This record gives sequence, structure tokens and C-alpha cells, in this order.
Amino acid sequence: MKRLRYGSGDVDGVDLKLLEALAADARTSVAELARMVGLSSPSVSERIRRLEDAGVIEGYAAKINPKAIGLPLAAWLRIRPIPGQLRKVAEILRDIPEVTECDRVTGEDCFIARAHVATVEGLEQLIDKLIPYSMTNTSIIQSSPVPRRLPPMKALSD
Repeated sequence: MKRLRYGSGDVDGVDLKLLEALAADARTSVAELARMVGLSSPSVSERIRRLEDAGVIEGYAAKINPKAIGLPLAAWLRIRPIPGQLRKVAEILRDIPEVTECDRVTGEDCFIARAHVATVEGLEQLIDKLIPYSMTNTSIIQSSPVPRRLPPMKALSD
């Protein structure tokens, strides 16, 4: 059985079940998690604490629908900084609250960022912050047939 190691040991099948349950609903009680995996609540609490301490569990968050809070327009921006402006562009992206995620990538573009805005004009204003330092290519998101999810964890227990 292939195992993922973390600070205090191996991630085993029980840990994977806990991780999957918490990923599906982070508000699941320790008592319910214990019933799911057939362990006592204190044992489950200790496992969760070890997974948190080791950085396997990075945190817990509410999943908010941007449309429901007035941000109906989502877009992916491919960003290619002009020579010498990579750090400046990264700084600008970090400072734009509408940018909800950003990755530095290989290829022609250096960054791919996801942004949520209220209007096309808001998207234009966001892009205008980047234009002095980079070239951008923007794609408006029509739908997300595969919502953000975790990679498969079952492979870790094989």
C-alpha cells in the first residue's frame, strides 16, 4: 500500500476518509466523523489535529457563491508581464481583491488569474491596472462543468 507521509506518520485509509468527509462538508461534527470511520471522537480529534499540524489540512472555509453577493461575471486572465515587470505584476495581482486565485505557470504567459466582478466595466478597470506592466488575454467564464475539487486521494491508499 502506497502511503503519503506527513509530520507524525502516514496518511492511512481512515485519514483519507476523514479528509474526504471534511472536504465535502467542513462542518461535519467530530462525532459524525467518528461514526463514519468507526473510531472514538477523541481518536478522530487527534487524527484531525495531527493532519492540521502537519499542514495536510490547511484550513476550513465557507464556500460562497460570487453571484449571490453581486459578482456575476467571472473571468480567467492570462497575463504576460513585460520584461522586468514580473514581480510588479505579481504584487498588483495580490492587491486586487477581485482576483480570487492566481497561479504562476510555464509557457508564454506567466500568470493565470481568476477574477469575479460585478460588470464588464469592472473587468475593464481590473485589466487597466495590469496593462502598464503586462499584456493580458481575458476569457469570460460561461459555466464551470467541473467545479473546484480536490485531486483524487484514493490513489494515495493504493
